[in-house]
Amino acid sequence: MRIIFGLLLSGFFLLLVAACESPATPTAPSGPTPTPATLIVRTPSAMAGQPDEFACTHFGKAPEKMNEPSIFPTASPDEQAEGPEDAYLTIINYSDFQCSACAQFALLLDKIQKKHPQDIRIIYRHFPLLTVNDKALLSAQAAEAAGLQGKFWEMHDILFSKQEEWSKLKPPEFPAWAVDQAAALGLDEARFEADLGTPEIASIPQKGWNNAMKIKIQGVPLILINGEILKWQPTLLNNLETIINLYLLPKKQFSDCPPTVIDLSKQYFATIKTAKGEIILRLFPDRAPQTVNNFVFLARQGWYDNTTFHRVILGFVAQAGDPSGTGQGNPGYFIPDEIDPSMKYDRPGLVGMANTGPNTNGSQFFITYSAAANLNGRYTLFGELVSGMDVLNKLTPRDALPLDTLPDGDLLISITIDEK
Repeated sequence: MRIIFGLLLSGFFLLLVAACESPATPTAPSGPTPTPATLIVRTPSAMAGQPDEFACTHFGKAPEKMNEPSIFPTASPDEQAEGPEDAYLTIINYSDFQCSACAQFALLLDKIQKKHPQDIRIIYRHFPLLTVNDKALLSAQAAEAAGLQGKFWEMHDILFSKQEEWSKLKPPEFPAWAVDQAAALGLDEARFEADLGTPEIASIPQKGWNNAMKIKIQGVPLILINGEILKWQPTLLNNLETIINLYLLPKKQFSDCPPTVIDLSKQYFATIKTAKGEIILRLFPDRAPQTVNNFVFLARQGWYDNTTFHRVILGFVAQAGDPSGTGQGNPGYFIPDEIDPSMKYDRPGLVGMANTGPNTNGSQFFITYSAAANLNGRYTLFGELVSGMDVLNKLTPRDALPLDTLPDGDLLISITIDEK
């Protein structure tokens, strides 16, 4: 089993990213890894008549904020912030405008925030590396001077996107360059130039440096998500969006196991609308009632809408069902296996549930490209392809690892359930 993410407590919660080598031959689909649980509840099965040992397992969500006291100041109203105050995630970015890694992080954070404008709030905190970068203080002053005219974030973006250009300038040359950028933003040039050199503006990044030194920040960029510090490592930049998607997942997870929503006397078909076309499945409620019930419930709740095929291995399986797009997401509960020994993965187009071990089925499902005997007896088989193998064959090949070289997955737009 390959572990991608784990939350470890070591002074702070550290989000670590680790990737094991992919095996030479395809392995069985890896399913969701449970979020660190604070509560485990065994509830009655969604389908009447199931034995107690097949009860659904619901686990509590990980804490959204740290319970331990933090050395980092809480957000204050006078800080530069982008996004709603009640956003689900608050991301604090300690940064220096002349730091190249900071530029990459800042531009990526901006892209992510624009994807989730109601869910993410970004706060910029100055930590100008005064002993390393000759224009660290000046560039921070330029952003704050633009902020007096309501354009902090616009100047923030210019400073980072044009960092290579202005970093080559000598400090006395920087103010003129900054004034030109202010003019391009439509700011009052004379006011901007005057503000740029005032003690009040200069004191803001200087105060940021003092505060960072006081709490002994070792360097930048330093990212906090809801008070949790992300440990820096080379792969973090490439994985930042994935990490944030995992932080956002609890917002979608369910607080209870699914209710009974199907009628065992009826037939169920699922139409999967994708960016490459439609795939139609026939489900097997007579063979895997709890699994079909779960799938139908999630589809009708919109759980699968606008997700992706996060794992596509041609000749093996195409896997979907995780809104985080990481292969580690789940709906907040697990349902048990429903293994029918008479049903085999003996042909293309069979639909099964991904898992991380016995009775850990959540929302992720896969469709086979070919016979896969290694899946027999381990993964619940609950449907088959009626049409759309041509669409399945068009899906972009990708795997959950390595995260830094993944192409974009194909969009799963929606799943519609037909009851007959």
